[in-house]
Amino acid sequence: MSTLSTEDKHIILDTIRDIPDFPKKGIIFKDITTLLNNPKGLKTLMNHLEERYKEYDLDYIAGIDARGFIFGSILADRLGVGFVPVRKKGKLPYTTVAEKYSLEYGFDEVEVHIDAFEGKKGARVLLIDDLIATGGTAKAASNLINKVEANCVECCFIAELTFLNGKESIDSPVYSVLEF
Repeated sequence: MSTLSTEDKHIILDTIRDIPDFPKKGIIFKDITTLLNNPKGLKTLMNHLEERYKEYDLDYIAGIDARGFIFGSILADRLGVGFVPVRKKGKLPYTTVAEKYSLEYGFDEVEVHIDAFEGKKGARVLLIDDLIATGGTAKAASNLINKVEANCVECCFIAELTFLNGKESIDSPVYSVLEF
């Protein structure tokens, strides 16, 4: 299992911009758009993820709407496996299965197509997204993968806000490239 070298960690960290007071006062937003438009940073990240997951014998990568689509589709291509979008409610055109999760004030839902994993019971799936904060969306997406009889073997995040303890609520193993 590959771990990120100190040099590579700094290459990636140097491409992530902090935006103070966004989306509201007191929050320091971790902006990955600067990672995405930096060829060296993005390649360093994707090389690391490919090296880490090449021996996992994955069938699919599932990416959470919307930034998980970016990293997930690149990684799926590199590993030669299928990509499955996990979308917010009402965004997928075919029959779906949904999972609700709590928000600060209310609920939201994520969905996948009922045949997203082609009826392959036990399909080995890596779930990926850019950031884990409180873990609600990731937990719902992981549960959803398991609900359609696939197996969420790990949840991968580019960044984790460790002080929010989001990974504690997820039943699948969690790997975060960077921790803040």
